[in-house]
Amino acid sequence: MSSVVILKHPLIEHKMAKIRDKNTGTKEFRESVNEVSGLITYEITRDFQTIPKAIETPITHMEASVLKKQVVIVPILRAGLGMVEGIHNIIPTAKIGHIGLYRDESSLQPNVYYAKFPDIITDSVVLVLDPMLATGGSASKAIEIIKQAGAKDIRYVGIVGAPEGVSRLQEDHPDVKIYLAALDSHLNEHGYIVPGLGDCGDRLFGTK
Repeated sequence: MSSVVILKHPLIEHKMAKIRDKNTGTKEFRESVNEVSGLITYEITRDFQTIPKAIETPITHMEASVLKKQVVIVPILRAGLGMVEGIHNIIPTAKIGHIGLYRDESSLQPNVYYAKFPDIITDSVVLVLDPMLATGGSASKAIEIIKQAGAKDIRYVGIVGAPEGVSRLQEDHPDVKIYLAALDSHLNEHGYIVPGLGDCGDRLFGTK
């Protein structure tokens, strides 16, 4: 079963208070999501493998370390876009793919309407971004599509999760590590995470 890492840090918790507050406006909400995404990047990359590289400093020659694998960021549209800048600022060499999903009204199952990934995805570490891990249906479907594209080293990166979504991902993709800034109590009857932060996409783009 995949591991779940809840990223506890005073700065993350401070910024999470802003994200959760219903009175936080669109600009500050978007900035805070980006800042949290940047902060959690240090933790989600902690076990990245490195390889030696000979370089020359202004003083002498030395052997430094560089990342062994390239990184591909794949936001799940649209809310996942809010996390891209924060992570990309820390890993500017990362390539960016995109995956878009919609929910079928009759079956309630997620379907893919857009998927485009860099050619290097097969040999890269892939970070799948979606701020809210609620039921886990969309995240599971996105990871399924990314695996079909050839990715092998995949990590799910979110802001807030519910136990229901975590369980779904662990069941469907036991090989995918889950990283969250917070794990909340449960889903309500409308499928929203409690206490959560509302509809992240609407709050990011001012469409609520």
